[in-house]
Amino acid sequence: MAISTSKPDPNVLRRIGGWITQVLPARFRADIPVVPVVRLSGVIGVSSPLRPGLMLSTVAKTLERAFSMRNASAVALVINSPGGSPSQSHLIFRRIRQLAEEKKIPVIAFIEDVGASGGYMLACAADEIICDDYSIVGSIGVVGGSFGFPKLLEKLGVERRLYTSGDRKVMLDPFLEEKPDDVKRIKAVQKDIHESFIALVKARRGAKLNGPDKTLFSGEFWVAQAAIELGLADSRGEVRSTLRERYGDKVRTPLITAGGFFGRKTPGVGLIDALSNRQGLADDVISALETRALWSRYGL
Repeated sequence: MAISTSKPDPNVLRRIGGWITQVLPARFRADIPVVPVVRLSGVIGVSSPLRPGLMLSTVAKTLERAFSMRNASAVALVINSPGGSPSQSHLIFRRIRQLAEEKKIPVIAFIEDVGASGGYMLACAADEIICDDYSIVGSIGVVGGSFGFPKLLEKLGVERRLYTSGDRKVMLDPFLEEKPDDVKRIKAVQKDIHESFIALVKARRGAKLNGPDKTLFSGEFWVAQAAIELGLADSRGEVRSTLRERYGDKVRTPLITAGGFFGRKTPGVGLIDALSNRQGLADDVISALETRALWSRYGL
């Protein structure tokens, strides 16, 4: 009995492989570019049970899924944020950079309405910043504020009893008179944060920056073209057309979310508690007012 030792015809194998490739769903095809899209939208760090803000804990899984996607040519960040918590902004920034360097995948940021303050810090995690003609960009500064009610309790006939250990534990308490030393201290903290923010922008934007530090880092913000001229952004455009132009009309741009079953967010205990707790609802109202104040700073 003779055993055939002839090798398969390479042309036949190529034809079979080509046919299999054509019938495979797009998500399984290695010849179609993929650019996962992650939306980073909202105030950073401001959170209540009913109005969660952007925090590392809420976006970490989404980012990891995006950077782990098979055959990803890049990761696109769609940013629409007026800023918020410096620490949460930096935590998210660091996670994006860690994943980009680990996976060796370029990152493109697309600013929609606003990429300002902490929102601009998120954009700086990208290798390229693209914005709409009417995007607001910048606000590289630090702001903080509170209210003062030093006479309110007296008028209401309420006696406040406060017990502390540590001379500065009640610094800037809204029910006490403002002290110059306390203001000086908080401004020193803001200065440290501002200097770190400036160093981050310089490290990420480098020679692209085009303007005096006094202008770039004054806390001012600009519309797209002015931001591009200052080197704070690279060009104008939007996600769909830009990615099609770079990666072809067949490019896949799946929106990555960190939902629960069937892509829906899993409700947490905090939501249930808030619905049954008046204090939770009160906190949510305050959070909503703070959020509205941040957006209105940019005329939105």
